[in-house]
Amino acid sequence: MNNSRHWDRRRFLKTASAATLAAMACPFSKQMLAAEAAAAAPKATADRLIILWMAGGMAHTETFDPKRYAPFESGMPSNSVLSTFPAIDTVVDNIKFSQGLEKVGKVIDRGALIRSYTAGDLGFILHTRHQYQWHTGYAPPQTVAAPHIGAVIARTLGPLNLAVPAFIDIGQRFDVGEGEELKSFHTAGFLGSEHGPFVISNPDQALDSVRPPEGMSPTRFQNRTKFYKDLVKESPVGEFGGDYQKESLLRSMENAYALLNSPAAKAFDLSLESAEVRAKYGEGRFGPGCLLARRLAEAGARFIEVTSEYIPFVYWDTHENGHTRAADMKSQIDGPISQLVLDLEERGLLDRTLIVLASEFSRDMMTEGKPDKKVKDQVTVPDVVKEMKYYGMHRHFTDAGSVLLFGGGIKKGYLHGKTADERPCKTIENRVVIEDLHATIYRAMGISPKLSYEIEERPFYVTRDGLGRPIEELFG
Repeated sequence: MNNSRHWDRRRFLKTASAATLAAMACPFSKQMLAAEAAAAAPKATADRLIILWMAGGMAHTETFDPKRYAPFESGMPSNSVLSTFPAIDTVVDNIKFSQGLEKVGKVIDRGALIRSYTAGDLGFILHTRHQYQWHTGYAPPQTVAAPHIGAVIARTLGPLNLAVPAFIDIGQRFDVGEGEELKSFHTAGFLGSEHGPFVISNPDQALDSVRPPEGMSPTRFQNRTKFYKDLVKESPVGEFGGDYQKESLLRSMENAYALLNSPAAKAFDLSLESAEVRAKYGEGRFGPGCLLARRLAEAGARFIEVTSEYIPFVYWDTHENGHTRAADMKSQIDGPISQLVLDLEERGLLDRTLIVLASEFSRDMMTEGKPDKKVKDQVTVPDVVKEMKYYGMHRHFTDAGSVLLFGGGIKKGYLHGKTADERPCKTIENRVVIEDLHATIYRAMGISPKLSYEIEERPFYVTRDGLGRPIEELFG
């Protein structure tokens, strides 16, 4: 492993963990967490939010922003490779996708496409740093534990159904590479444990998360729950955080216990779906995750994230074999995404459900970072492509990226932003940065981008410094 990459990852983990511990040690009170908005909350166009997270760096030119197609030929110049898939038509005349996304192309008339998302300039590129920024709106490290966007929505809006967790995260394991770094932003931070994620790493085993462990009697489970609650109550100051954090942890335990005995627990049981429906969503983790998201949205979950999962050098993290890996990933996401849109539409839920598909950044064959702000290369790319493993997008590119939005008041069949047709395929019109994308999401959910929560006697805004501006052109 590259030594500088290894050192930066350790520093990120150390500082992120320190911020989390510092935040939990703060003398919290309910008054300190009083929400304040510098502007009136906008009228909501969506009641719930589903994030489809393409973890690892989804190349825009290989998916939703195709460029000139260069079929593989041994000996071809690397700089000539812009897209390794031909472009295909979609149901919207002025929008083309790359081959392999035909089913999503048939439903893009229900949503909008941003082609001009640009990631932050965070120096040496680490996936978990950019994922942290995307999910919290802030670049790590922070002096306080920044809450995940799902936690902000859960805390601000509360649950749609009291029996269903307001924030559910599907598909990401934390016992894989960079698991600790991923944990640093899969949290409610200073907002308290009760607003944190209900984590389901494997959607096919979701039902196990809402029932006692196998072989444990209800009486024993109840006694164990009571013992742990008493342990938290009687713990010395600082062991589980301040009073506010302890109260929040206890409430999260009560909510989880209530779910076990609620009819809403059936929403977690994918076996209740027919074989025909299961086949439409496909196998693996992402497809069943989208099916579970549909069931949970129906049951009243407020925020759901489904990830293709981040594991270093796997899935969208295409440091080599970019073309073949992208083809495989598109085969995994094409059917489930389109089916989720169609199913929500059929059930009358799409208009009030915002679906957002995004990735931390894009990829390019030649450029690491941005053309005018290059960072150290992490991938060796030969000048001439002689082997298939070098054919594809392998470097981290932060000057463009695609984001799809469906439902929730979003304009239908709309295209926002433009990138250059030749390398570097960077943003040239209507640049979108994370605070504005978050402001757009919050606007749909009826939350002001200037909303803040007070922590350490200062405001912490839901968009960076309260500066996020919704992209009004995206709303119909």
